[in-house]
Amino acid sequence: MSAFDYDLFVIGGGSGGVRAARVAAGEAGAKVGLAEESRYGGTCVIRGCVPKKLMVFASEYAHMPDEARAYGWDIADGSFDWTTFSGHLNTELDRLEEVYRGLLRGSGVDMYDARAVLKDPHTVALSTGETITAKHILVATGGRPVRPDLPGADCGIVSDDIFHLPELPKSVLIVGGGYIACEFACILHGLGVEVTQYYRGAQILRGFDEEARGLIAEAMRERGIDLHTGTNIVEARPAAEAEGDEMTAPVEARQFGRAEHGTEGYDGPVWVKATNGDTKVFDRVLFATGRKPNTDGMGLEDLGVELGRNGQIVVDAYSQTKVPSIYAIGDVTDRVNLTPVAIREGMAFVETVFKGNPTPVDHDLIPSAVFTQPELGTVGLSEEAARDQEEVEIYATSFRPMQTAFAQKPDRVLMKLIVSKATRKVLGCHIVAPGAGEMIQLAGVAIKMGATKEDFDRTVAVHPTMSEEIVTMRQPVRTA
Repeated sequence: MSAFDYDLFVIGGGSGGVRAARVAAGEAGAKVGLAEESRYGGTCVIRGCVPKKLMVFASEYAHMPDEARAYGWDIADGSFDWTTFSGHLNTELDRLEEVYRGLLRGSGVDMYDARAVLKDPHTVALSTGETITAKHILVATGGRPVRPDLPGADCGIVSDDIFHLPELPKSVLIVGGGYIACEFACILHGLGVEVTQYYRGAQILRGFDEEARGLIAEAMRERGIDLHTGTNIVEARPAAEAEGDEMTAPVEARQFGRAEHGTEGYDGPVWVKATNGDTKVFDRVLFATGRKPNTDGMGLEDLGVELGRNGQIVVDAYSQTKVPSIYAIGDVTDRVNLTPVAIREGMAFVETVFKGNPTPVDHDLIPSAVFTQPELGTVGLSEEAARDQEEVEIYATSFRPMQTAFAQKPDRVLMKLIVSKATRKVLGCHIVAPGAGEMIQLAGVAIKMGATKEDFDRTVAVHPTMSEEIVTMRQPVRTA
């Protein structure tokens, strides 16, 4: 008879926590409990990847009638109905949440719909009043978007709120230049919203390949997004309070409920002042300026669990904290904040703790995609990072793809390989094109296996496709 209620207790019902719980219970035979204070599925399923990608799909239909006419179709422009879409979206998210609950039930995991905090290295206290003990505790509470520290930040919304808007705004200011900001700029523009984007840096998508991010910025501007780099806002306030602004009409302040955060915010036109001195009123302001791990008020530091500067849980290569019985995976560790990574970390945790097979987490050569329009698919090193490491050859081509060129569209795509001069290994691949996320998944397999440029060269092209250029580039465009 165990001295504990559970072999494993998981705090957090997102993708990583659910995977770890059900594999530990279903495959390793552990007795597992899991607590989730909000909705099962976590950020990815409920307020991130899944609803965002469905919004991407919705937004991409905007250009199709015009393109179809170029191909001879007699088709009229349509209009987008947010109410219809959001209704279908919520139905789908409800279905997916029940799938997650079903997976846990099927694996024999006990579920607690409650907030959990740690009381000691083996004990958690639930908001329902229950106290539970476990031999191992896994923290998988994810992260949340945060507002910047500036006057009037509460007038804006964050990415979680997008999916709960009662109606689409006519105009929006997006503050930020990361992938979330750029994705929503493209989504909302595609859905008919007038989009302005401010980013304080010199170029959007910091950390990605310079050539790729430049092409995406150019495409966003070309499509009609009013993108300003080197620009931030210094103040925001309800438009009705902005004295002397001739654009401001009297409005009644309403409250926009944010049940998931337990807060309320202003719902109405927002006046903003930019660092360049410009002032303007927008129907909405979306802050996409960063995220923070969900560790507040959990009692972690009191137990000796080390937290980093951003509040993240510090763990070793096996996701173990300084308290031996407590582990952490996913965005709460602020390592690589991607859903498939959290799932892999959860699997490695189970292998290590419950299957007797110590498995460090592999964070090397992770493919990823940014769902802008066009998409960015990337794996490995950027040109800038690679040239700081060793001498490299750059193979790249940018061209107008057949489908949109026929329709007299200016769209361009980019195919790019970063190759080590010493070993001939492909160190990085960067694709800017429609469907780049699908392409990079397959390129990622080859690069993870250590493929050389000559391996790519030996592969016969699939013609006519955009992706054939990846295996037909023979001469480097430059060395670095």
